[in-house]
Amino acid sequence: MAGRFITLEGIDGAGKSTHLAWLVEYLRAQGKTVIQTREPGGTPLSERLRELLLSEPMHLETEALLMFAARREHLERVIWPALERGEWVVCDRFTDASFAYQGGGRGLADEKLALLERWVQGDFAPDLTLLFDLPIELAAQRMQGAARALDRFERETLDFHARVRAAYLARAAAHPARIRIIDASCSIEEIQKQLEEIISSV
Repeated sequence: MAGRFITLEGIDGAGKSTHLAWLVEYLRAQGKTVIQTREPGGTPLSERLRELLLSEPMHLETEALLMFAARREHLERVIWPALERGEWVVCDRFTDASFAYQGGGRGLADEKLALLERWVQGDFAPDLTLLFDLPIELAAQRMQGAARALDRFERETLDFHARVRAAYLARAAAHPARIRIIDASCSIEEIQKQLEEIISSV
């Protein structure tokens, strides 16, 4: 595929949304055609599944299956066609989030997640993943100041978010060429400088 696929990951409160918007504008200023999207979501059906996933209590395996069902639609209808057209896709969360939240946070076995990953996307993976990392206590402070109602993942305990963070860092250690860790406790300007340097090598 001629385009590039960049994903942003991190625990809730890490500031992904702020930096995603900046990154999209930065890439467009470089002359790239950029699709901005998110998971779960990105298509009409996947957005309906997102509403369920972020609000309705459900069995862990149901949660994982719905996440990957939404992802399959997203890949088929948005991500793959855009990449084939030579466009860049910047996505708020992707499969690493499933390993972090359903795996690390909720305790679903990595073997089951890996099976779903292979079934839904084969050997397809992002060209670059930016992992925004910061201590969970700082992330919790940021979430307390949110001007909106928190979803059921954001309302989870500090222990849950600590497990999610640990799973993200383990994933980064296993895929060092793809996943670049960003110190999300830095200033916005410092983070943007890091992003510019990283993007220049994609």
